[in-house]
Amino acid sequence: MNRRECLALLGTIVALPSSVLAQQPARRLGVLSVTAADDAIGQARSTILVEALAGQGWKERDNLKIDWRSGGGDRGRIAQLADELIALKPDILLAVGTPSVEELRRRTTTIPIVFAVVTDPVSQGFVENLAHPGGNITGFTDYDGPLAGKWLEMLTQVTPPVRRVLVVYNPATAPFAPLMLRTIEDAARTLHVTVEPAPLHDPAAIGALASRKDGAILVLPDFFTMANRAQMLSAIAQARVPAVFWSRTFVDEGGLMSYSTDSAEQLRRAASYIDRILKGAHAADLPVQNPTKFELALNLKTARALGVTLSPGLLAIANDVIE
Repeated sequence: MNRRECLALLGTIVALPSSVLAQQPARRLGVLSVTAADDAIGQARSTILVEALAGQGWKERDNLKIDWRSGGGDRGRIAQLADELIALKPDILLAVGTPSVEELRRRTTTIPIVFAVVTDPVSQGFVENLAHPGGNITGFTDYDGPLAGKWLEMLTQVTPPVRRVLVVYNPATAPFAPLMLRTIEDAARTLHVTVEPAPLHDPAAIGALASRKDGAILVLPDFFTMANRAQMLSAIAQARVPAVFWSRTFVDEGGLMSYSTDSAEQLRRAASYIDRILKGAHAADLPVQNPTKFELALNLKTARALGVTLSPGLLAIANDVIE
């Protein structure tokens, strides 16, 4: 090919639309979330993820196909949806919540899995260690060691004083609860508070909380409690006892107080890992990252309804106070 022919060919290439030059087969992302798709939390998280991926250059219905699956806090349903996603042969998976990771890892050791809003992935066997995950799984945790003790400490800053605390969780969807309970029990000895584990195995058991008129309630991170939060908040309101929660969503909907990580930030960070893996990085080489942002939310309207007072120290450090 002579010089004139080369220049003619280059001119033809330059004249092609950029969309044609950039056109590549769409990649496929499977998303398995524990929350319900029609839940406000699930919808908000979907929006955050789509926006974060677009910021990385991955646009849904353009160069990225996203298969959404939401379990609504039902462990059996989550397992069924995991089967569906694996059958679609995605390039990468996003697991939101511990049960989602558990079900997906049982079904694949080759498809990369990025997780978010997951507690203690090392003890649960998801990764070898935080710095070097190994295998096909990495992501972002929603918990650091002292967090559970802080929840209990918050309850001791309520007047009248709290002396007994019921710790609520579902063992099926919160297998990490023993880790948190150890931290809470250690803190209880220092704070001179009695702690009582209260495992709930199904939504029908939530109503029994209304009869607990003594002490206070601490709700552990658990997508079962999130999926059934309306029923839980109603039972706690009937009991008229102070309660602390793991997500500010509870406070927005009438709970007394929460101290939590920023799950929206975790999804944004997860999008960056999805981008890197789709561009050739290996999950085994991307370190698991702990939360970096925390927020304290208080609901003074609920405090007045319960007839309790929150300490000035607690109010002074709150990120958000609902009047």
